[in-house]
Amino acid sequence: MSTSAESYHHGDLRTALIGAGLSALEGPDGATLSLRGLARTVGVSATAVYRHFPDKRALLAALAGEGLRQLGESQAAAAQAAGGGAKGFAASGRAYVRFALAHPALFRLMFSQGNPADFETRENDLARDLLSEMTLELTGNPVAAERMAHQAWAIAHGIAMLMLDGRLPAEPALIDELLDTDALFFGSTPKAATTTDR
Repeated sequence: MSTSAESYHHGDLRTALIGAGLSALEGPDGATLSLRGLARTVGVSATAVYRHFPDKRALLAALAGEGLRQLGESQAAAAQAAGGGAKGFAASGRAYVRFALAHPALFRLMFSQGNPADFETRENDLARDLLSEMTLELTGNPVAAERMAHQAWAIAHGIAMLMLDGRLPAEPALIDELLDTDALFFGSTPKAATTTDR
């Protein structure tokens, strides 16, 4: 049943549009995602949609922001379930790749809006914040933590893209193997890097 614009209050329409946009993005018509199409899906006028998103670019930016939020929550949950520390760090990296595989269109969109390469200045990025906190905890050294954060992101993102592009098989066991953070970063102890990075 169609819902009129008057039934949405206090930002509910914006939330509904983002939800519909995320669903459409992952569907067969994701490539042709449009504001008018979302208006029809949600059951409101195009004018109502334009009050929240003046153009398609604004909608895509909002969808990308929601994707970053969901990614961060997924990684935080994985890290917590693994008990935090080095095991949580590894789990968060695996969660990153699994999120990409579960939401390929959204994942690609997240890193095509704005300036995603500007790792240090993205706002409201739970995944980035979590990574920064974990690497600082593991190294005890801000310089080493920043370097590890960039390395970890590059590795997880690279694996995700290789799997999305069919260059690597998207197999759970391979994700675990490639994101063996003990072998990648720690050697015998998570804080080993702190003696040489000052």
